[in-house]
Amino acid sequence: MTSTQDSKNFNFIRLAGVIRESIVDGPGLRFTVFCQGCPHGCEGCHNPDTHDFNGGYDCEISKITAAIDENPLLDGVTFSGGEPMCQPEAFLNLAREIKKRNLNIVIYTGFTFEELQEKAKTNDAVRQLLQLTDLLIDGPFVQKQRDLTLLFRGSSNQRVIDMKQTLEEGKICLAEKYL
Repeated sequence: MTSTQDSKNFNFIRLAGVIRESIVDGPGLRFTVFCQGCPHGCEGCHNPDTHDFNGGYDCEISKITAAIDENPLLDGVTFSGGEPMCQPEAFLNLAREIKKRNLNIVIYTGFTFEELQEKAKTNDAVRQLLQLTDLLIDGPFVQKQRDLTLLFRGSSNQRVIDMKQTLEEGKICLAEKYL
């Protein structure tokens, strides 16, 4: 199998790797999933080895959830990359499993929320994945706007969006406590 996108087997995610315990990829103690493949090519990217869609390896979602289940202290799971929104069906399946465990979900994406809204009009997996997301950190990393003082972001153009409030109010609502 070459990639989750090509195989149409959404029980697998094309991974670059995982971090079992992180305190920098969102609030609290997190399990971070780094997917493989990214179309953005941001200059100064923190994870350039994740760009190649043919790199990494296919991993069963059940293996990821088993690793998550090993740590009862986790507050949530972060989807990072690469670009998780290039594998929305597989990440939707993982998100459903995470929500069964009452964990929160943070997604890092190089797409803007507005771009994802457009994608959601024709891709139901994107729409559903956004509905299961607690915090969305959106926008490409912009080297000229790099700011090391920002919580959970690398550049000042990126936003930390409270997805529940955003979807309820029908407008972008930033997660104020993380600004």
